[in-house]
Amino acid sequence: MRIDVLGVGFDDLTMDEAVERGMALLRAPGAHYVVTPNPEIVEICRERPEVARAVNGADLVLPDGIGVIKGAAMLGTPLKERTPGIEFAARLMERMAAEGRSLYLLGAKPGVAEAAAEKLTEQYPGLSIAGTHDGYFQEDGPVLQAIRQSGAEVVFVCLGAPKQELWMVKNGADTGARLLCGLGGSLDVFAGTVERAPKFWCDHGLEWFYRLCREPKRLGRMMKLPLFLVHVQQEKRKR
Repeated sequence: MRIDVLGVGFDDLTMDEAVERGMALLRAPGAHYVVTPNPEIVEICRERPEVARAVNGADLVLPDGIGVIKGAAMLGTPLKERTPGIEFAARLMERMAAEGRSLYLLGAKPGVAEAAAEKLTEQYPGLSIAGTHDGYFQEDGPVLQAIRQSGAEVVFVCLGAPKQELWMVKNGADTGARLLCGLGGSLDVFAGTVERAPKFWCDHGLEWFYRLCREPKRLGRMMKLPLFLVHVQQEKRKR
C-alpha cells in the first residue's frame, strides 16, 4: 500500500519490511529500483513531472526524511516509520553478505567509492564488491559496460537527486543488475569522508539540523522543508 504525500506515493513499511521487500526484488527476474525521497525531492517532483514519474515508478519508495513522516501524519495518512536510505542500505548489505551477493558502488568524487569498498568489505564479510566508479562521468556507455562486466547483482547509485532517479530509469535494465538503489551521499558516509549525525539527532528527527550546522552551505536546499510543510497545509485544507 502506498501513501500519497503531495503526489509522491510512499510504501507504508517498517524497516524490516522494506529490507524484506528489497531482498525479494533482488531475487526476482528483471531490473528493479529503489528510491528514498525526502521533502526536498518531493518538492522537485512537484516542479518536474519527469522526476515525479521516475520516483513513483520505482519498485520501492521509502520515506527518508522526518519531514515526510510528519507531512503524512498531518494529512491524516500516517506512515509506519521513517526508513532512511543509508540505514536501508546497511541492513540490505547484511542480508547480501549472508548470501554472498555482489554489489557495485557508483557515485561520489574520485576515490570515495574505492574507500567505501574497502570499509564495507571489512564491515560485511561475505559481501562481494564487484566494482566501483565515481560519479564524474560524461557518458553512460562505458559505465554501463563496466557494471555489466562486473556481474554485480545490486548497484548503489549515489549521484544525487534527481540525477540518480532519472539515471536508474534510463539505464537500470542495461546494467544487468537485479536491484538499483538511489542513495544520494551515502558513499561519503560509508567511506568515512562525511560523518553521519550522532544517534541522538537521528532518533529525534534532527539529522537535517545537525547537517545544516556542519554544512551551512546547505541552507538553500534546506529551505525546501518549510516550503514542503506549507504545501502540506494547503493540501490538508483541500482534503
